[in-house]
Amino acid sequence: MNHSPETRRVDIYAGIHKALRAMMMDTLHAVGSVDVEDAAELHAVCGRVLGLADACASHLGHENDFVHSLLEEYGNGPCWEVAQDHREHLVAIAELRALVATLRAACRGAAQAAAAQALYRQLALFIADNFVHMHTEEVEHNQMLWARCSDDQLRALEGRIVAAITPAEHLETLRWMVPAMAPAERAQVLAGVRAHATASAFAAVLGTLRPHLDEKGWAKLNRDLEAAFDNAPA
Repeated sequence: MNHSPETRRVDIYAGIHKALRAMMMDTLHAVGSVDVEDAAELHAVCGRVLGLADACASHLGHENDFVHSLLEEYGNGPCWEVAQDHREHLVAIAELRALVATLRAACRGAAQAAAAQALYRQLALFIADNFVHMHTEEVEHNQMLWARCSDDQLRALEGRIVAAITPAEHLETLRWMVPAMAPAERAQVLAGVRAHATASAFAAVLGTLRPHLDEKGWAKLNRDLEAAFDNAPA
C-alpha cells in the first residue's frame, strides 16, 4: 500500500504506475538496442513488447472496471480526457502488436532494421503519452478518490483489483514494481504480501525479485522486513 507524500492518503496509483514506467523504459531500451541479425535476441525483444502490451491492456481494464466505475457510482466520473485516453491507448496497443508482427515477418537486412526502427519510434510515442496520462490520473483522479473515499475504502478497492488478477500477473507486477520503489515502499508492499501468502509463495516472490535488486537494496529489504516481522502484533 502506498501513500501520497503530500497528504499521507492511500495512493492506489503509486505502485502500479512505478511498475509500468519501469517496464516501459526497460522495454524501449531493449527495442532500441536489439541486434536484428540475432534471431534469438530479436524473438525475445518482440516477446517483451507483447508482454508490455498485455500488461498495459490489463491495467486499462482494471482501471475501467474498478476505479472508473467507482467514480461514476459516486457521480464524479473520470474526466472525458482520461476516458478518451483509455480508448486511444487500446488502439495504440493494437498498433504495437501489429508492428511486432511486421518485424517478425520482415526479411533480414534493411527491411528488418526498418521494421525495428518503426516499432521503436511508435513505442516511444506510446510511452510518452502514457507518462502524461499517468500523471493526470495521479493528480486529478486521486483528488476525486480522496474526496469520496476513506483510506479503508481505498485499501478495499485495491484489494478487489489484486483479487481479480492471476497469481502469475501479480508476480510479474511485483517483479517490476518492487525494484522501482523506494526502500520503505518495498518493505511496506512485501510485508502486506507476506501477511496473506503462504511461506512457499512468499519465498517465490523473493526469488523473483532477487535478481533485480543490487546487494545494497537486497540488504535493506531484508533488514526492513525483519523489523516489520519483529514489530508485528502477536
